[in-house]
Amino acid sequence: MSDMNVPISFSDAAAARVRMLIAEEENPALKLRVYITGGGCSGFQYGFTFDENVNDGDMTIENSGVTLVVDPMSLQYLIGGVVDYTEGLEGSRFFIDNPNAKTTCGCGASFSV
Repeated sequence: MSDMNVPISFSDAAAARVRMLIAEEENPALKLRVYITGGGCSGFQYGFTFDENVNDGDMTIENSGVTLVVDPMSLQYLIGGVVDYTEGLEGSRFFIDNPNAKTTCGCGASFSV
């Protein structure tokens, strides 16, 4: 799939951090799964977990030899978004730059559409 057809992006910074975490776990089968659940202070919240499996209907995006996995329900809320990683004074974290979010909470972990 060309980059023009990928509905969500996986930044180089996020891919590099995932690659480092996978190396620490010593399990090359791990993939970063991004998902949306109900909850949080704005209605929906982002979740990140490592997963060895790709389920039917999941979208996969590869960057630098690591894979991002998104289920179909979550993907509809993430179209046009970017999964990224940052390090700063407040710590380090994965985050999503989501153009579909009308509002987000102060920490960026939840949003509304």
